[in-house]
Formats: sequence, structure tokens, C-alpha cells
Amino acid sequence: MSIEVRPATHARFGDVATMLGPKNPASTVCWCLSHRIDAKTSKALVGPARGEFVRALTRRRVAPGVLAYDGDEVVGWAAVAPRAELPFARSTKIPHVDDLAVWSLWCIRVRPGHRGQGIALPLLEGAVDYARAKGAPAVEGYPVDNRGRKVDLTMAYVGTRALFERAGFSKAADTDAVSGGFPRVVMRRALS
Repeated sequence: MSIEVRPATHARFGDVATMLGPKNPASTVCWCLSHRIDAKTSKALVGPARGEFVRALTRRRVAPGVLAYDGDEVVGWAAVAPRAELPFARSTKIPHVDDLAVWSLWCIRVRPGHRGQGIALPLLEGAVDYARAKGAPAVEGYPVDNRGRKVDLTMAYVGTRALFERAGFSKAADTDAVSGGFPRVVMRRALS
């Protein structure tokens, strides 16, 4: 299998919707917005408005993330953006390691039916490559440190420390955040 990773641009919004949108368009689901926008804005965006918000993000100069493809089929999503644009910039649970203008990579999703096929690692590496191409000096992730134990699938979107280590990240700090019962850590990869 050869996985190709591409920016989630407006031309690929249909694939973004495949990865993030609900089966019922009227449903109010994440659309990978829970860590991208503040809680007040997130609560105000209901139903189809969430998808339209993401559609607008795909029109920006910096895409809201990247998509993984197996041939022409979309099989994965990773959210990556400058931390300064995200609620992580004001987080009381996830510390800033220093003042470097890092990018955050906070959501990794592999499509059902394609999990367990080694897609997450090239997806993560593709997100790092995209951040590098856009001038990021470093990328941070906030995965769980599950020490090999099973992570509940609904909370697995943050990734695991082991996955980030395989992609060349190193632990930069502990956090006060927990996901799925596991502590989260700051993992960082310098790009310059």
C-alpha cells in the first residue's frame, strides 16, 4: 500500500466531509472543531453550520489539515495548524514548552475499514511535511502515554506517544490533560 498525503484544500472538501462529517447532515458532531475553535463558537455552530465552517477553512491559504489517500480513496485525516490560532495557545492543561511558534497536530483519524493497515504513521509524517512546507519551525502533538495498553477508539484520535516517537517526535513535557483515562504528553519534532 502506498499512502499519499495531500493538503485538505477546498477542491478536496468532499473528502474532508467523508472523513469528518456525520452520516446525517443535520447532526451536530465534532468536524474536528473541538480543539480548533473556542467553546462558545463551537456551541453556536450546530448541524450543517459546522461543515460550512470547515468548508471556509479549506479556502484559506493554510489548509486545516491533511488527507491520506490509498490510490484515489481518502483513508485518513490529520488536523495541523499554527498553535497560535488554536485554543491550545491558551490551554491551562497543556503547557507551552517555550515561545517557539510551533504548529499543533491534535487529531489523527483513519477511516473505518482501513485501520490497522499502517496508515497513521505516513499520515502523521505527511502532516509534519505540510507544516514544514508552510514554514513551521516545529510541530507538537499531545498524544496519550498509554504504555502499550488499549486506547478506547473514541479517544484514540489524539494518537499515542509510541506513534509520535516512530515519526521522530520526542517528549517535551508532561501535561495536566487526560484522554481516555491516560495522561497526555507534549511530543515535539523540530523542523529547522
